[in-house]
Amino acid sequence: MEDTPAPVRPGEQLDTAALAAYLDRELGAHGAVAIEQFPGGHSNLTYLVHHGEREYVLRRPPFGSKVKSAHDMGREVAVLSKLAPVFDRAPRVLAYCSEPDVLGVPFYLMERRRGVILRRDLPPELAADPAKIRRACELLIDALVDLHAVDYAAAGLGDLGKPAGYIERQVRGWSERYAGSQTDDIPAMTETAGWLAQHLQPEGAPALIHNDFKFDNVIFDPSFERITGVLDWEMATLGDPLMDLGTSLSYWVQADDPPVFHQPLFGVTSRTGMLERTALAARYLQRSDRRCESLVFYYAFGLFKTAVILQQIYFRYVQGLTRDERFAPFIVVVRALAERARIAIARQSIA
Repeated sequence: MEDTPAPVRPGEQLDTAALAAYLDRELGAHGAVAIEQFPGGHSNLTYLVHHGEREYVLRRPPFGSKVKSAHDMGREVAVLSKLAPVFDRAPRVLAYCSEPDVLGVPFYLMERRRGVILRRDLPPELAADPAKIRRACELLIDALVDLHAVDYAAAGLGDLGKPAGYIERQVRGWSERYAGSQTDDIPAMTETAGWLAQHLQPEGAPALIHNDFKFDNVIFDPSFERITGVLDWEMATLGDPLMDLGTSLSYWVQADDPPVFHQPLFGVTSRTGMLERTALAARYLQRSDRRCESLVFYYAFGLFKTAVILQQIYFRYVQGLTRDERFAPFIVVVRALAERARIAIARQSIA
């Protein structure tokens, strides 16, 4: 179904009057302002702003976050502003407020792109068509290949990151983030971090990478013949694209994965007709013409990173910095992801 907003969650309301004044001043249009919230996502918050006859999508950092570097609105704006002209699936930025005097934090507004986002269930017309399901999987991985093929230097994004040494920095950085947000003793997390540090892969040709590329961050047109938008660019940077692939594979749950992964948090990838992880990886490598010595390394890294992200969110919940009850069971998922990484390493398989 079409991605639809809902009433704003308690504790995450915006100052409507202040926002209305800003919109009137910056975008030159007048009218009543109403705000809804898109329910998906667990990091930066996304709202639908109705402003008279116009609609905008507003992005702002989460309430109570202690990881400010992960919620840099200016960086996200810079990526989208330069990427949209060369990658048609990137939404256009309409306005950016860098100061906290309007909503208390920086935020930006972008165009709304309508379409279908695959989150918890498959639309009936897709679920009944195995060929269309397979095509949706292929379109997702092809869009990732297309992103990695963007000439980021020509687009003006050459200073977005430092690709040299990216793999080592990522393994070290996410290990440090885990240590900084740890709440429970999870041996598989420590073991995975140690294995990754001891099995760093050679650097591939760098690319612009998304770092959160999955079904619920892309918009399909209703026919499922193309992807019309890619969302949530907060972690985009320059680095080894196989690390991006590994993150995407870590989100991809198969029908034979443990029951803990068969919940709405992991989306629809375990449904009948979906490609398996090995097929996704094979398509990516074939279409991108990239070589990979160890898919297990990138997959295990993706699982570890995803576990750390959920751990950071759970830490905020435990500390009382967010009241969102969706986050209460995240520690169970952290344990499951860590165990999945441990098994993948032991078996040397992403299947």
